[in-house]
Amino acid sequence: MNRITNLFHIQYPLIQGGMIWCSGWELASAVSNAGGLGLIGSGSMKPDVLKEHIRKCKAATDKPFGVNVPLLYHGNEEMFGMMIDEGVNIIFTSAGNPAKFTSFLKSHGVKVVHVVASVKSALKCEEAGVDAIVAEGFEAGGHNGREETTTMVLVPMIREQVKLPLIAAGGIGSGRGMLAAMALGADGVQIGSRFAATTESSAHTNFKNKLIEIKDGDTMLALKKLMPVRLIKNKFYFDVEDLENKGAQAEELMTLLGKGRSKLGMFDGDLDEGELEIGQIAGLFKEIKPVATVVSDIIKEFNQAKSELAKISF
Repeated sequence: MNRITNLFHIQYPLIQGGMIWCSGWELASAVSNAGGLGLIGSGSMKPDVLKEHIRKCKAATDKPFGVNVPLLYHGNEEMFGMMIDEGVNIIFTSAGNPAKFTSFLKSHGVKVVHVVASVKSALKCEEAGVDAIVAEGFEAGGHNGREETTTMVLVPMIREQVKLPLIAAGGIGSGRGMLAAMALGADGVQIGSRFAATTESSAHTNFKNKLIEIKDGDTMLALKKLMPVRLIKNKFYFDVEDLENKGAQAEELMTLLGKGRSKLGMFDGDLDEGELEIGQIAGLFKEIKPVATVVSDIIKEFNQAKSELAKISF
């Protein structure tokens, strides 16, 4: 038992990232059933769709699960009110000010966790009264911190200044990665990319297959003039890069981005014109597996690596 397992009443200090277009009720419930904390990714969902996913998740698991809410998309009390009415008592917020809704949510008995990419933001979370913090390095997939601080640097910096339970994210997809993060001061880990490439992920088969093909160097941060996002290098990425190299302003990039690019790539499976968001760690994956196998492999490797390190002395 540790602070994360105690906080969420779960078996392992392992949280599944609430990824847009990948993290529906099937993935979240499977992770929770395997002993971690599953999160429904609400970023792509309208309220009625999210309500359906919450109800299906409750029917599929009797274990704790939560919802990830990017405040960039869903920053309103009506949405949070619906989640509270549906019995959601764990909410991870990101891409916004933690002070905006934390007090409201905690007054309704919700445990609140906020995702940050800097020490400054972590300190704001502590002031806002969140229950835990996710420190996400820029190795992570999807939207990213402008500071481009790596997980290995960010976690100990935040640990030094913040006393709250700390969850490491970004570049973690194995048991050894989990142990490394905890050695740096994290109480647990949040893993996204590894769960995107699972049987239960709601991502398109084309996208899943792409994930197990990519290698180191096949992802890059893009769209920094809008909001940095880590993408697989494909036609869309190179179109963005070309515009950026020509000095394009935010308006031109917005025109190219248009609407529904991430859905086109990750959910509809267009590997050329779609926005393919994934973390650097995907280069480590070689096979699409069921969630239960992934969690079992991670915990087994964690314990094996921990045992090996215990034998080292100087």
